[in-house]
Amino acid sequence: MHAGLSLVFQNLDGHLSDAEVYQHELGLAARAEDVGFDSVWTPEHHFSDYQLTPNVPQFLSWVAGRTSRVKLGTMVTVLPWHDPVRVAEDIAMLDNLLLGRRRVLGFGRGAGRREFDGLRIAMGESRDRFLESLEIVRAALTSERFSFDGKFHKIGPTCLRPRPRSTDLLERKYCAWGSPGTIPIAANAGLAPLFIPQKSWEEIGQEVVQFNQIRAQRGWPAQKPIVVCWVYCSESESEAWESARGFMGNYNDSAVRHYEFDDPDHFDKTRGYEHYATLSRVRLQVSEETQTELFARGQVWGTPSRCLERLREIQRTTGAAELVGVFKYGGMPVEQAERSLRLFAKSVLPEIQKESAAPRR
Repeated sequence: MHAGLSLVFQNLDGHLSDAEVYQHELGLAARAEDVGFDSVWTPEHHFSDYQLTPNVPQFLSWVAGRTSRVKLGTMVTVLPWHDPVRVAEDIAMLDNLLLGRRRVLGFGRGAGRREFDGLRIAMGESRDRFLESLEIVRAALTSERFSFDGKFHKIGPTCLRPRPRSTDLLERKYCAWGSPGTIPIAANAGLAPLFIPQKSWEEIGQEVVQFNQIRAQRGWPAQKPIVVCWVYCSESESEAWESARGFMGNYNDSAVRHYEFDDPDHFDKTRGYEHYATLSRVRLQVSEETQTELFARGQVWGTPSRCLERLREIQRTTGAAELVGVFKYGGMPVEQAERSLRLFAKSVLPEIQKESAAPRR
């Protein structure tokens, strides 16, 4: 089974400059291949200390120049925020720069109000924009010449250059979602699932089943997801839990602030985000301490043997084909993240890579 590394570039406590955060995390990214990871990923976010990752293709191009083997992935490109022709151009150019290495395309529709506002896109249009942009990206990458006449984009006959190098590029398209309403959208659009944990692994496993039932109705084979988890590995079980609970708790708090989960009313007023309003109201009934505990307990932490067993359990529950770990988050010092990553790479990574990607239990 493949195992990847994701960099999220958080700067929560203000003790470091953004430049120092980048210096530290680029160092981790540059060493990912040397310590044995199969892939490197980063998400897309804007306008807050939550994640300093506004330009995913640019970051992946940097990683490509410093590695020779690892697969590169977007986790995710938020299609409603972009001109889809420019997205297709970025994909085609990076595919040529990789010289045959694999690139995985993760797409999403976004849920952060400040990001939609800052990019001057109506959040209530996100589903329609997502589907229209996906259609344009697909046409641009597969046709010598393409055109489009839609609600948001009208494109005359156009030729994308350079053409993508890979002929199977669009076979590696994934969609991340939080709302169950996106399951049929992603399944019917021919996208595979990518999960960033916003719910329990059991719920994620159930959504994989629903997703593949829709694919089966269309005569398509089942898809195994890519699953992202937060990781802390230590020789000491007690130190691992203390660090995991603290830094994972900081990360969880930053996600609540970024997405404004403490304000369900704004989700209520936005078409397509009703599930987030419900989720926000449920969260408000639970103490911050309990939320922290639940998030941290669900992730991967402990001694190498405990981390390995937890990853196996997540894989069996979700049927994941690839597990991607986030090792630096929540204000964790880079030296501490480095120790955790190196211990994991030495004692856990080779074992998980021997595992087969078993179907969901």
